[in-house]
Amino acid sequence: MIAAAGSGQRLGAGGPKAFVPLAGRAMVEWSIAACRNAPSVRSIVVACPAGHVHDLAGGDVGVVDGGATRAESVANALAAVGTEHVVIHDAARPLVTPELIEDVVATLAANPDAAGAIAATLVTDTIKRSATGAELTAIKGTNAVRVVEQTVDRSCLWAAQTPQVFRVEPLREALAADPQRLATATDEAMMVEATGGTVLIHPSPAENLKVTTPLDLKLAELLLAERAAGA
Repeated sequence: MIAAAGSGQRLGAGGPKAFVPLAGRAMVEWSIAACRNAPSVRSIVVACPAGHVHDLAGGDVGVVDGGATRAESVANALAAVGTEHVVIHDAARPLVTPELIEDVVATLAANPDAAGAIAATLVTDTIKRSATGAELTAIKGTNAVRVVEQTVDRSCLWAAQTPQVFRVEPLREALAADPQRLATATDEAMMVEATGGTVLIHPSPAENLKVTTPLDLKLAELLLAERAAGA
């Protein structure tokens, strides 16, 4: 399942992010190609922005309308899934490889008591938690400067990525458990964790970046060109 319903506002794309040109093809097509080449993937469903289903329809790709939130998009696509496991990937991570997909699938398959497994990379920056409320000081008119409340131990902090692989039934249960949580959830693992499911971490390379800004898009272009040159 590929989540491709993002608006692309921060990218300044003027349209859905998934269809922004990247190294000669629409961004979402890089993820589709990786899924096609992953031996464990039997079928592909893409959740598209409303009105763009026709852009991908046909061939071996199923397409559904995305929702107002990420969770709604995933729920729409999950309705078309009839397998025991599902791989969920963001179209905004076009550098995913078939090998990474297979590795995350294998991590879950080797641990039958787990509900899911995610690709993630260890946080390398020093992380600060800011103060809130009265400790937030305003200067220079409307600009705000936050006060550091705590430096967080980063040794156990991971930046979640996709692909994320789940057993379908625990994921369906998580999506149905709390409608309010669906509106704020930023990934599927968050919802499965909230319902008591165990989610495993598979270390992922930092190159599996998420395209959010124009700088990310340029970096993705460079990395894909480097990958093509080494092929």
